[in-house]
Amino acid sequence: MIGEAAAATAVAGAAALGYAIRGRSSHLFGPSIWRGPGEGRLLALTFDDGPSEATLEVLEILDRFAVRATFFQCGSNIARLPHITRQVHQAGHELGNHTWSHPHLPACSPARIRREIADTQQAIGDAAGAGASLFRAPYGQRWFGLRPALAGHDLTGVMWTVLGYDWEWTAEEITRHVVTHASPGGIVCLHDGDRTSARVDRGETLRALPILLPRLQERGFSFVTAGDMVDRLH
Repeated sequence: MIGEAAAATAVAGAAALGYAIRGRSSHLFGPSIWRGPGEGRLLALTFDDGPSEATLEVLEILDRFAVRATFFQCGSNIARLPHITRQVHQAGHELGNHTWSHPHLPACSPARIRREIADTQQAIGDAAGAGASLFRAPYGQRWFGLRPALAGHDLTGVMWTVLGYDWEWTAEEITRHVVTHASPGGIVCLHDGDRTSARVDRGETLRALPILLPRLQERGFSFVTAGDMVDRLH
């Protein structure tokens, strides 16, 4: 009986930790949102892993449909392409922190997490002349040490409501999934880079965007930034 109780406690503890790490509404490792308020037909479109050369094509498509978005960027990519980060900011979009090297945070020490975030904040500020107020954890995984690191830069975590799987799906599959699962207050996660790789193919994402954006607009959705969603929750 004692062994069964201990096993049950261990299972429950593992489940709780798993939720804390990946649960969209978890706040254990710092303040975080995964959706905005449900009133109104607002969506936040977000892109991870940039900047890359594909980011420029994303900007052209967003401009065509008058959509503002949030770009969660990796510091090492910013160091390689600071002019693209600057263009994202100058085009009126929002910049967010996505760590320096896109690591799995549960494999990182608190000191490494702190450094990943601080160095990326510096890179964003140097490239764009403006800091970030939002953070997205690579792979959606949080860990011990993240809360004080976020607090040190006044960052709010942002998860997502709809993940586009645009690193493996076709444009048709991406479009169908995002349009089907979009809901008021939702946060959509797509990608304009591929972790910290300098060789990026975002062809399916670029083919999907000109299809899914007008479809969502035809359904009455308007686009705001993830920061706007945070503000509307307060």
